Amino acid sequence: MLYWLFEDFFREHERGLRLIGAGILSFSVVILLGPRMIYLLTRMKIGDRPEFDHADLNAMTRHKSNTPTMGGVLIVISMLFSILMFANLANMYVASALVTIVWLGTLGGVDDWIKLRSSSRVGLKAWEKLLFQVGLAVLLSSFVWRYGEAGWESKYYDYLGESNPAHSFFFPLNAPAIQLCFFVYVLVMIFMMTGMSNAVNLTDGMDGLAGGCILEIGMVMLVLSWIVGIRDWAEFFHMPFVESSAEITIVCASIIGSCLGFLWFNSSPASVFMGDTGSLPLGGLLGYIAVVTRQEITLVIASGVLVMETASVILQVGYFKMTKGRDGTPGKRLFRIAPIHHHFHLGGWTESKVVVRMWILGILFAALALGTVKLR
Repeated sequence: MLYWLFEDFFREHERGLRLIGAGILSFSVVILLGPRMIYLLTRMKIGDRPEFDHADLNAMTRHKSNTPTMGGVLIVISMLFSILMFANLANMYVASALVTIVWLGTLGGVDDWIKLRSSSRVGLKAWEKLLFQVGLAVLLSSFVWRYGEAGWESKYYDYLGESNPAHSFFFPLNAPAIQLCFFVYVLVMIFMMTGMSNAVNLTDGMDGLAGGCILEIGMVMLVLSWIVGIRDWAEFFHMPFVESSAEITIVCASIIGSCLGFLWFNSSPASVFMGDTGSLPLGGLLGYIAVVTRQEITLVIASGVLVMETASVILQVGYFKMTKGRDGTPGKRLFRIAPIHHHFHLGGWTESKVVVRMWILGILFAALALGTVKLR
């Protein structure tokens, strides 16, 4: 593990160097393993067969049939390898991040495998996936809550009051922090991890869309993790200082590097798709990082594109059920189809135009999220 090498010889700038090293290594692992992994997935006939409840969209995406999926294996491997090499594994936040990657990566892989081997294209049931996601969130919140109590001394947080910042809920502006009880803390963890993992899953529907959005969000979370992990910076920006959370920056760097490398193969026309194997751990990891750094609302702002995608599905399903006739007549639709990126595609935008415009919106949401830090 290179952590000890940097700790001994580059003490003054060791975290910055480790951060850069983690990003470069995760990117390199994806680039080096990508061609071989794509060949293996293709040979195993692990190919996608997109099917939508819309004949026109099925016709527009027919050319993607048999493009290998489960490419999220590349993301999982690269993140694990870079974190193991450059992060301090004795840090509880890092260890929990590793558990998140393995747990949700395995869950997504099982779901993808069942879909690909089933003629009905139905994987795990929604409640089955939710059960494992909630179980992980409850487990992590129990450990992280106790870890957040270690080393806390109220004298360091006069600018935030007497409450432990690791157990408080913070708003983007200057509203006072709210001290959370353990039960509410668990609910917040469940909401953030399950919400983000499913939001990324819904967004992963076009070449490069999810990867590009996660790349932008990962950069925001890296900056926030750096600030809240260093006492002087946290005090300057009037943000919570969470003891030992600065190591999360290494995890964020691994997310950025792996997504950047995956875009090399996933950009249009995609050579491989992410699948649930990549979308579930990426989203769950971002939700976990937001809870650790106490930046839940800021993450939601930075994830504006993911919020749009998820909201479009909820509105579509809800409106369809509300307008369904008692005589069995089908309900009405708000969008041509959901998630909303397919709505724009059916409206005449090319897939590349939809993706790039979503990336642009993602940059704006990321800038807005970082802007709230200055407004504090």
